[in-house]
Amino acid sequence: MAERYVKICGLRTPDMVAEAVDAGADAIGFVFAPGSARTVDAATVRDLVAAVPDTVETVAVFRNQPLAVVLETARAAGVSTVQLHGDESLEDIRQVQAAGFRTLRAFSAQAFGAMPATERAKWAGERILLDAVEPGAGQAFDASVLEGRAPEGFWLLAGGLTPSNVGALLEGSGAGGADVSSGVESSRGTKDAGLVRAFILAARAPGA
Repeated sequence: MAERYVKICGLRTPDMVAEAVDAGADAIGFVFAPGSARTVDAATVRDLVAAVPDTVETVAVFRNQPLAVVLETARAAGVSTVQLHGDESLEDIRQVQAAGFRTLRAFSAQAFGAMPATERAKWAGERILLDAVEPGAGQAFDASVLEGRAPEGFWLLAGGLTPSNVGALLEGSGAGGADVSSGVESSRGTKDAGLVRAFILAARAPGA
């Protein structure tokens, strides 16, 4: 089985970016959605990603922001990928891709599971992230809402993940990887290097 893909999100400092990269993260995320304790600005992120190797995906996270603002900010930040984490449409995703970015489209697990099959099918070729109802709140979702309704392609699990539960939740859900923020923090908005390393190891442990 392919190695689990791991994204560490909500980074804000050079030290934690370096720790996440050194620990083996496949992607690191930067929050541009307003109102979060982890929100950063484009100039800060441009400096942070300058030292990140091309093998690590750099992700800008937005939520229900005007597409023009999303693209302008992502370009200014110098990231490779845009994650849309609100009510954005498939057409919005296409426009972001046409602008030269990779994409991740986040849904709550409940919302995705409740979609009609025809609607889910429209997203079959896209990279998907399934989260709890309140992103970044550290709340896990009930995997039963995805029974027979999980995304068909690449998708990541998020919401309430920690080093102690990520292995079992990945195994039970069938996700190709995990996205974590609050589950590797010592306090809200402050990442813990030891927890980051423990999380990545647990996500990729045999049987996970």
